[in-house]
Amino acid sequence: MSGNHHPSDRTAAFTGLIVGAVAIGIMLYGIVLLTNAQYAKEAGAPKPTASAIR
Repeated sequence: MSGNHHPSDRTAAFTGLIVGAVAIGIMLYGIVLLTNAQYAKEAGAPKPTASAIR
């Protein structure tokens, strides 16, 4: 039994994990931007400046 060696797909699995996490992060960031833009239009709120973020 110990003589059977099967190739590992560990590299492909980690690549998929990383690419999937980055893709989900980009999608979530886009959703947040679209949601904030929608509420800013409805409320008529001014856009935040660089000094307001700090």
